Amino acid sequence: MSNLNLGLVGNGSYGALINQQGEVVWACMPRFDSDPVFCSLLMDTKEAKDHGMYTVDLLDYHRSEQYYLTNTAILITKLYDSRGGAIQITDFAPRFKQFGRTFRPVTLVRQIKPLTGNARIRIRLRPAHDYGAARPTTTHGSNHIRYIAPDLVLRLTTDASVTAILDEIPFVLDDTITLVLGPDETLYESVTDVGREFFEKTHAYWREWIRYLGIPYEWQEAVIRAAITLKLNAFEDTGAIIAAMTTSIPEAGNSGRNWDYRYCWIRDGHFVVGTLNRLGATKTLEGYLHYIINIASVSHNHQLRPVLRINGRSDLEEKIVETLPGYRGMGPVRIGNQAFTQLQNDVYGSAIVATTHVFFDQRMKRPGDAALFERLEPLGEIAVTVHDKPDSGLWELRNETRVHTFSSVMCWVACDQLAKIAKHLRLENRASYWRGHADTIHKVICENAWDSKQKTFVQNFGGEDLDASLLLLNEFGFLAADDPRFAGTVSAIERQLRRGNLLLRYAGEDDFGKPENAFTACTFWYINALAVLGRKDEARSLFENMLACRNHLGLLSEDIDPTTGELWGNFPQTYSMVGLIDSAMRLSKPWREAF
Repeated sequence: MSNLNLGLVGNGSYGALINQQGEVVWACMPRFDSDPVFCSLLMDTKEAKDHGMYTVDLLDYHRSEQYYLTNTAILITKLYDSRGGAIQITDFAPRFKQFGRTFRPVTLVRQIKPLTGNARIRIRLRPAHDYGAARPTTTHGSNHIRYIAPDLVLRLTTDASVTAILDEIPFVLDDTITLVLGPDETLYESVTDVGREFFEKTHAYWREWIRYLGIPYEWQEAVIRAAITLKLNAFEDTGAIIAAMTTSIPEAGNSGRNWDYRYCWIRDGHFVVGTLNRLGATKTLEGYLHYIINIASVSHNHQLRPVLRINGRSDLEEKIVETLPGYRGMGPVRIGNQAFTQLQNDVYGSAIVATTHVFFDQRMKRPGDAALFERLEPLGEIAVTVHDKPDSGLWELRNETRVHTFSSVMCWVACDQLAKIAKHLRLENRASYWRGHADTIHKVICENAWDSKQKTFVQNFGGEDLDASLLLLNEFGFLAADDPRFAGTVSAIERQLRRGNLLLRYAGEDDFGKPENAFTACTFWYINALAVLGRKDEARSLFENMLACRNHLGLLSEDIDPTTGELWGNFPQTYSMVGLIDSAMRLSKPWREAF
């Protein structure tokens, strides 16, 4: 039965998920939102699972171990049989500097070596296309196999027996073998030498990248793994950042809350780049800024869609794929995301916050200037217009709209940030203009979203329900930490939304009934709020619990079952990994106190 005890390998061009037995269960090629070449994660039924997979089967399998090489995106899986035999699979996507640029081909390298005994293995390489509906045709030569589908041709180059792979014949692994699956191109050297070179350079790349991160003293390993994971969710060709690698992993069992997250949400992206920038990984921010500016420049009347493809287009018409039964058979499987049609008024604040860094951070290759500020102002004007208008909100309600407090706050953030940028650029008139709008919106929110009976801000204007996004009121500077309204809001949220050590995003019914599982990022928001209020011991305890909720490789999904602790929802979720890093940086003791 499928689970989310999966490892992620990737290189900024594509990503692959690999389970504890060394099977590639999910990989979209040639990019994150492409047709999945491997999709057995969503074909886990006895009838369906005969292709869309890439396995290294150890005969008489007994157990496995899996871990990343320290400070890298290189995954090691060790398989043991019951007779003392063992093998090691090393999986990675090449990434390193070459000819003045980053080399990141759509390629998966697998090195399989014997460890002990006379282990027998069988390799089953069965790609899929058309979302699991069919298998590619094949041709082969002396050391390669070509897999030919209408929109993609892959070539496996190997020093293993081609016949054994084509016919799936078991064989004794008596020496290390290398399998390079990637574009239909001839390797420039022997596959053994290429695999060794790619490994060494990729290993060195990740170790060097990590060296320049500004990490907290405590929980370093967890933060490093989260940072690498965020990096792997960035599509470097355009700068887009996807929410997760997968589609249609249910938020809870048989809930129907199955969505395609392989796209770029403006909201999620700004959280990711803000966190990576605080760690010192500035290039991801610069790429994302380029992506956002391009989108804004071609958008109709400067209106932004909340979610887009990684190429910047918004053709995300949602449909159900009948050929994939779904995670544990829990369909439907969806491709596309209808949220692209929604009004989500927080996107203007998210876009402006993401760009604010380049005006104040002197590490940026191209610092923000008056010309960029002028490009942002039309987004602020829209924020002013829509700050008190109904929308679908950050939780993307499908059948109703409301004036969501979080959306209004983000419209305030848009104006507040523009005022600060203008002041920094010494554009005093524009600073005054935007500060005036920010003050007006702030007053509107306080008059319409504060519930004096409950002593809390509420989810939408004039309502009574709460949602976890209100925990961010201090994070964005809307309320000071010592404002009693913030403490009151946090207290109300923990009464209504806390379930054990976790937090729901909201408790009321939506289009699919009442949410069952906790939303991972919301628990981190709660942890941060407790820290701000001086409840640091509670915050640290909850943070340690969240670390225990990660899978065996340190990764988190979108949702967690409050009762069992099982991971649910799309995986790995950038929102969740951002939360981990932010909480660790907030709670860690300072380096100066460490010794």
